[in-house]
Amino acid sequence: MAKQNIYILGIESSCDDTSAAVICNNVVLSNVVANQKIHEEYGGVVPELASRAHQQNIVPVVHQALKQANITKHELSAIAFTSGPGLMGSLLVGTSFAKSFAFGLNIPIIDVNHMQAHILAHFIKEENFKQPEFPFLGLTISGGHTQIVRVDDYFKMNVIGETIDDAVGEAFDKSGKILGLGYPAGPEIDRRAKLGNPKAFKFTKPKVDGLNFSFSGFKTAVLYFIQKEVKKNPNFIEENLNDICASIQYTIIGILIDKLKLASKETGIKHIAIGGGVSANSGIRKALKDGENKFGWTTYVPKFEYTTDNAGMIAIVGYLKYLENNFATQDVMASPRLKI
Repeated sequence: MAKQNIYILGIESSCDDTSAAVICNNVVLSNVVANQKIHEEYGGVVPELASRAHQQNIVPVVHQALKQANITKHELSAIAFTSGPGLMGSLLVGTSFAKSFAFGLNIPIIDVNHMQAHILAHFIKEENFKQPEFPFLGLTISGGHTQIVRVDDYFKMNVIGETIDDAVGEAFDKSGKILGLGYPAGPEIDRRAKLGNPKAFKFTKPKVDGLNFSFSGFKTAVLYFIQKEVKKNPNFIEENLNDICASIQYTIIGILIDKLKLASKETGIKHIAIGGGVSANSGIRKALKDGENKFGWTTYVPKFEYTTDNAGMIAIVGYLKYLENNFATQDVMASPRLKI
């Protein structure tokens, strides 16, 4: 007998991107993302504006996802949605929509942990992309999170290291703000870093015991350095911007790789996977691939469209949970501080 296809609608609304995706078994058929440009002028995400934009975007985004997947809503097997972590107002929009839509269709709902989804995005079936072998270490890096996670199975995860203050994405954005770059600054720093000398300027790496991270001191070091140099030369930033960006990125990557090396040594695990918006950074991707030759790692880097917040990763978790009949009830709540 032919295996029946399982169609999952995934909904992601944890921060400032509204996304909907349709997956058939482990193959993504559509992955639609509506970005919110309004936050750029404020230099960061404004929660109230984000939730309002989600309300405007969610129906057309879901409609487009179904249309691109070439299925009707009545063919859906279940609806998966981000229940946390994230901004409460944003999460409520996705949670409420998913619950109502599933209730109307009389199909199950599946709550998804956003951070687990960044890791499990690696199990979306894509040509020329290999899936991690268990156990592996997952490095999840984004604007709000920096974690090293030991992954023994799809839903057997343990956070073994995390930031004690700023996340790596904040380190990029706050450094960029000091340099007068726009928001988000990470992509611009990455672009300019390719044109500069990564060893032009030396920044001290924060000393944090174990596998935890700290980036607040690094941001302060960048600030003091820039203030000191601009005092001597008012045109310092303009004349050295590419080198400054390259040096900042080089230091941040060094912090991440040092902790990964320690985690690999302590656990004996040499399979390393990255996820989260900052994993789109070209320097981090290269450093991870270089680790295969330097440290004997096997590394896994997701397809670019599955690194930033997207519903494809929510849908794959929904599919994996569906296989285990792991469904939520209609009284499930959004949880902005949800942990792995």
